Amino acid sequence: MIELDKLAKTFHQKDGTEVRAVDAVSLAVPRGEICVFLGPSGCGKTTTLKMINRLIEPTSGTVRIDGEDTAGLDGVTLRRKIGYVIQQIGLFPNMTIEENIMVVPRLLGWNRKQCRERARELIRMVQLDPDKMLKRYPRELSGGQQQRIGVIRALAADAPVLLMDEPFGAVDPINRESIQNEFFQMQRQLGKTVIMVSHDIDEAIKLGDKVAVFRGGKLVQFDHPDALLAHPANDFVQAFVGHDNTLKRLLLVRAGDAATMPPISRPDMPLAEAFGVMDDADVRHLPVVDDAQHPLGYVTRRDVRGAMASGGHCADVMRPFTVTATCDEHLRIVLSRMYQHNTSWLPVLDADGGYLGDVTQESIADYLSSGRSRGMAGGLSSALSQRTAPAESAAHAA
Repeated sequence: MIELDKLAKTFHQKDGTEVRAVDAVSLAVPRGEICVFLGPSGCGKTTTLKMINRLIEPTSGTVRIDGEDTAGLDGVTLRRKIGYVIQQIGLFPNMTIEENIMVVPRLLGWNRKQCRERARELIRMVQLDPDKMLKRYPRELSGGQQQRIGVIRALAADAPVLLMDEPFGAVDPINRESIQNEFFQMQRQLGKTVIMVSHDIDEAIKLGDKVAVFRGGKLVQFDHPDALLAHPANDFVQAFVGHDNTLKRLLLVRAGDAATMPPISRPDMPLAEAFGVMDDADVRHLPVVDDAQHPLGYVTRRDVRGAMASGGHCADVMRPFTVTATCDEHLRIVLSRMYQHNTSWLPVLDADGGYLGDVTQESIADYLSSGRSRGMAGGLSSALSQRTAPAESAAHAA
């Protein structure tokens, strides 16, 4: 949806010297994804963002939106294609919130009824009451509320692309987390293609489908957030993402990625056979599943050994699963649940309740140290969505 091809910008100083602010940046952002431009101040990320919507004209290179070169587009067409959000919000103080939201749609020729319906629809998306908010003025809103209005104003014209320059940087931490969650849900619902500038690695890995790391005007790494944390391209990226990058990955890796399939049993398996299976595999429990691979419970090595002398089957000593994990829950939630229930393993279930394997403290450690990442193929949940459904978004963001 967004393509940058060898995009470059050179500024000329008063003393005649040239500064290469952006140096031959090339990348592509697929439709419906969020790409975060990350890096220290002065690295070229904001200049690159502004060249996409022609607020700054490139010195060389090409920007394409949905295959179309933006150099040939007039301002009205660009506004139809691109929404823009900045940290300073920029709400018009003499306009009501409704009028602020309607600014670009009105410029594009929408009638008043369409504009009002769009304003009410969007304001509900950020958990605000349209009857209470739309007739207010910006000065009557908190900073967090104003920032929400700034985001939805950029969405009002239903442009397919949204550019955001540190949109949540000026908001206090509590409001910032809430607005991030709302934005994430809204973006997944609306399917916008987003490029966001940030200097915050936690925000980048939380929101980004891809992260582009800039240094000195150059693009030094462009990767899935988990691949970025697992395989920093160089010492600069390693230092920027932080030396706790393995712990940060707990928010990105899913239980299905780190799960392994142990030996399993059926309810009618003789206890002596079950004990032999556990002995051969050197495990202390066996999951018990039915013919449709749905979990029924588990047997422990101790229980089986104690009852084996009298014969019997796994169903006779089977314990129920008291706690489980779903395949798309991230490892931070899974580990928290393990500690809460004082267990070293959890069965992992798919969306239909089918048994996929176990996630253990050992399997988590093995996955994180294996060199694999969610940016690579593989893992039990590799075919699943990279993101949770809206109902899971709050847990993902936590």
